[in-house]
Amino acid sequence: MPLHKRKPFSLLERPDDLKPEELVFQVRFTKEIFRDYREYLKRINLYRQRVWTCKITGKSNLTYEEALVSEKQANEKVQQFPKELMEPVLRDVQFSMLTLRDLVSTVAAKLQERLLEGTEIYGRKNNRIYPCKIVKVIDEEVEKTQYQVAWLDKDKKVTENAVVSGEDLIKKKLPFGRDVLKSFIRDSTCRSVPWVLHDKLAVKYGISTNPPEELRSKILSKSERKQKKLCDDAHEEDDVPIKYPIDDLLVQPAADDPVFIPRPPPTRDFNIPMECVGDVLMVWDFCCSYSKLLNLSPFSLDDFENALCHKDSNVVLIVESQSALLRLLIKDNGDYFIALQKKKRKPKITLVTWTDYMCDFLELIGNAELSIHISTIRRGHYGLLDIHAKVSIFLELVTQALATDIMREKLDEYIEERQALAAKRRGEALEEGRKRRERKELAKAGLNGKEQNDPARNGSVHHGQNSPNGDVAKKQGNTSSARQRYRSENSGKKQGKTSEKDVKTPKIDAEPTIASIKASTGKGSKKLMDKEYLEREIEKRFIRTNPLGKDRDYNRYWFFRKDSRIFVESSDHKQWGYYRTKSEFDCLMGSLNRKGERERALKKQLEKRYNKISGEMQKTSKEAQRIQMEIEAAVRRSSRVRAPPRDNPARAFLKYVNKLKED
Repeated sequence: MPLHKRKPFSLLERPDDLKPEELVFQVRFTKEIFRDYREYLKRINLYRQRVWTCKITGKSNLTYEEALVSEKQANEKVQQFPKELMEPVLRDVQFSMLTLRDLVSTVAAKLQERLLEGTEIYGRKNNRIYPCKIVKVIDEEVEKTQYQVAWLDKDKKVTENAVVSGEDLIKKKLPFGRDVLKSFIRDSTCRSVPWVLHDKLAVKYGISTNPPEELRSKILSKSERKQKKLCDDAHEEDDVPIKYPIDDLLVQPAADDPVFIPRPPPTRDFNIPMECVGDVLMVWDFCCSYSKLLNLSPFSLDDFENALCHKDSNVVLIVESQSALLRLLIKDNGDYFIALQKKKRKPKITLVTWTDYMCDFLELIGNAELSIHISTIRRGHYGLLDIHAKVSIFLELVTQALATDIMREKLDEYIEERQALAAKRRGEALEEGRKRRERKELAKAGLNGKEQNDPARNGSVHHGQNSPNGDVAKKQGNTSSARQRYRSENSGKKQGKTSEKDVKTPKIDAEPTIASIKASTGKGSKKLMDKEYLEREIEKRFIRTNPLGKDRDYNRYWFFRKDSRIFVESSDHKQWGYYRTKSEFDCLMGSLNRKGERERALKKQLEKRYNKISGEMQKTSKEAQRIQMEIEAAVRRSSRVRAPPRDNPARAFLKYVNKLKED
């Protein structure tokens, strides 16, 4: 049982009058049950504090769960302690007043000297060394101990018996280390100073549980002090404040909470089935993020959705996307490339032949669920496939592309470049911090120097009314002060003769000029531009998209670089939604509670990207408003003629052109 502040800690007992239908709070790792939520929260908070100690190893500054794990691991080592040595060790431990360190040293030394019956070691006979076995310990005194031994041959058969002294036997090292002995002593005792064995162990090995007379009074007084300390600790535990953040589901409304904005429900108007949204997002994110490697122009998520739902078999966006992935597999010279060579396929994929290459791919991977669609695709009816089949084919293509050597090399290259850029960014930040500290030190030194040279502060002002030559003295003082300031500001520069024009007073406290303002602003802008440049370059080396975080209900939030929306994935991965507008984004931010561990981390990530995300959302909203206004204007011009199909935003995917396509 872990120790609380190095003292024993008692768990709460299960309530006797607990009813089966009663709602209670239970601590997972101690199985303690609480009826009152506040008491349960206090106990959880106590277990999470680093005030616990592993009883077996003595490791401190642990949480309760960490101490439990440490005790479990140490207990496994203690179980390996030799059983034949347990009784003599426990007899030496019972009621010992030594510290643990001294006790371990004493016990180890005694075990090293004292040999037990049945121990097999080596001994000296006729100036030679032979194996032997201890048959009987004749004398218990350490310095004069004698043993009856049985000499053994190479087959460990007894050749003869003899009585030898302890000096003629070669002592072996103990089969355990000092740490194991320490852990065994801690695990076997219920208290220290004096060390007291657990009652069960004492009874098992026939060791007395009655302390010596000289220790009884000490044990009694210590028990009284211990009882008082436990009462004080219990009272202190009741007053332990809750330390946030804690698990989100444990957070309860409090008087000091800010006003939380109701979280808006995410929009779920996807064109594709809900169970396909996650896979479509993954495929689209991969194709757009590695568009240059695939020689595939990026496209919007809306266009990708609409293209998947379209019944035409030769939608350019779909054909170019799948062809780009197939070309990558061909370049990798793997199994797909070999399969094409056997069929004598040309390396060039066109709008007419792409279905043949797709069927070859599906035959190669041997997926039974997808193989049933080969005949439909070969007949030129790809568009009639179910949306689930289309998405599954894309998933297989992306999975195979990720496993290619080309992709791995590119990812390794990106990782190295990101690390180099990050190191450069850290170096510039450190250099900027160093220069900022130097400027502060110089400004402070300059201020101190100005105070020392100020006549009003150092008492060197000459009053004209007290001297007939007061005006002259005042003028000379000012000139001398100006000369001193001029020289101090121009130290290190080559100076000529100290003529009258050389000592003209510079404008120390003059307002900064427009040129100086522009220069300083230019430096600041350059630093900002350099920082933004590094951030953009790091972002270009895309590796993968990670979720921003989770809310209290374990829903995950995603932001993709090529889309302005924040996507929400339910904890069971079955539901998806999104926030599109800045007002929804602000409401989401205002609904997160910093007292919860998950929502605190999520809010931190959203705040970090707030300007980027809100800016993208506003840009998208303005573009949508502009398109809507153009449509309404066209309708007003002629109520009889509808806009052409290709001018409809929902059919914009039909205009897709792959500008990065290889010739």
